Amino acid sequence: MRTALPRSLPALRVSLIRPQIARLRAPLSSRLLATTNSLRAADGRTWSTPLAKQLSDAISATGPVPLASYMRMCLTSDTGGYYTGAIEEGRDQFGLKGDFVTSPEISQIFGELIGIWFVAEWMAQGRPNKGVELIEVGPGRGTLMDDMLRTIRNFKGMADSIDAIYMVEASPKLRIAQKNLLCGEDASMTESRVGYHSVCKYSGFPIVWTETIKSIPVSADKTPFIVAHEFFDALPIHTFQCVNTPAATKDKSPVEGEEQPSSSKTAQSTLQWREMLVSPTPPDSTHDSLGTPASQSRDTPPPDFQMSLAKAPTRHSLYLPESSPRYRAIKTQTGDGALIEVCPDAALYAADFAARIGGSLQHTKSRPSGAALILDYGPGDGQVPTNSLRGIKAHRRVSPFAEAGLTDLSADVDFAGIAEACVRASEGVEIHGPVEQGPFLEAMGIRERAEMLIKAAAAGEGGPQTATNIEKAWKRLVDRGPSGMGKIYKALAILPENEGRRRPVGFGGDVGA
Repeated sequence: MRTALPRSLPALRVSLIRPQIARLRAPLSSRLLATTNSLRAADGRTWSTPLAKQLSDAISATGPVPLASYMRMCLTSDTGGYYTGAIEEGRDQFGLKGDFVTSPEISQIFGELIGIWFVAEWMAQGRPNKGVELIEVGPGRGTLMDDMLRTIRNFKGMADSIDAIYMVEASPKLRIAQKNLLCGEDASMTESRVGYHSVCKYSGFPIVWTETIKSIPVSADKTPFIVAHEFFDALPIHTFQCVNTPAATKDKSPVEGEEQPSSSKTAQSTLQWREMLVSPTPPDSTHDSLGTPASQSRDTPPPDFQMSLAKAPTRHSLYLPESSPRYRAIKTQTGDGALIEVCPDAALYAADFAARIGGSLQHTKSRPSGAALILDYGPGDGQVPTNSLRGIKAHRRVSPFAEAGLTDLSADVDFAGIAEACVRASEGVEIHGPVEQGPFLEAMGIRERAEMLIKAAAAGEGGPQTATNIEKAWKRLVDRGPSGMGKIYKALAILPENEGRRRPVGFGGDVGA
């Protein structure tokens, strides 16, 4: 889940990245009038956001849409998506003034330890002196990569081996924010067929921004180190329910010379997966009429949309739930009423990571190299997620179907599904984890690093308050309470296949030379 930032805990990073984007501003009265008109439908219904009205118009033309389509529009639509332009000017999604806070925003130690993890993998894989690529998908404001690079530059051998840094980011606004942080506000950004280019302020590393990971060239002589922090939880999901469907009754035509049967023969009922689809709520709906939980109805308008079960199979329900033996087992063992969430995009990204590291039929690699580290939240015991879609706004849970484009949407990550996609895509990789974030960070040395920073803060200008903030922050990251970040968040590693002879740091292994 996205993490709310307690008001009692000051953010350790107080400067927000504000992209310098010039905008033509109409007079306030004109903008308010235009917005009001754009939210009102022909039937007089008022929608909570322009994107909500656009979604309703689309659904009116095509019929109810899969949940994945709804999520994709809400998060990345060109006309008001959450990550692509709907957030008000002067505000971003992250931190105290935003909607949620991520681990790198809580403490710099998190990003430093992720950097150390990749240094350890670089050492364990023979310290290659060239061909290293750092790739981050969903980089947010760039905070994690900034802390990683600040750490990696202290290891000259690895720093010198880096050919390029790739940032996979769909949002133009966030690309600018990342460039400003990693390269400086005055640094130029040029465009090419691959993406956007600039130069990092740390050791002059070239940085390339792409809108999709498919734009990053795949080469057998590269060593890709890939990090995905709170990325998979934002990928669109499909939701399915298993239902008992009676077979259609068929009347037999009488055969000449035979007596017609008095009743038709009905076949036994069968189990089928049916997709949950999104459609507008009835006009004049209220939180009470829709059954919105009280915790999600404060200071928010009633949801504009709702989910309902498809009356017939959809093209997704015919193949996605049959794509894994785990889903088929649920259908057989649980039967009528079983629920599953499936994320095809997660499988595609996982397969891409695995192919870059271990090679594939399309991109052969004589010697697997590189590693991927995925940090996110979801079941760590192999269970398939269910009913996990959530909306977050201003550090509170809200309905995921209210204020489309202004509400962050996320869902639990299916770590077992990611592992399955990886080994299916490449025979040259093996999977470690998932392990809980708390033990992972403790094994990486978070306590020892925090003690160093606390001691320096107490003796320097920061003083006791800074030292107290540092202590609260690192303990929050490893908190193993029922809803603590150290328990809910998990880490999963993708490594070159080595028949299990070596475990990575944080997963029961040690630093290899």
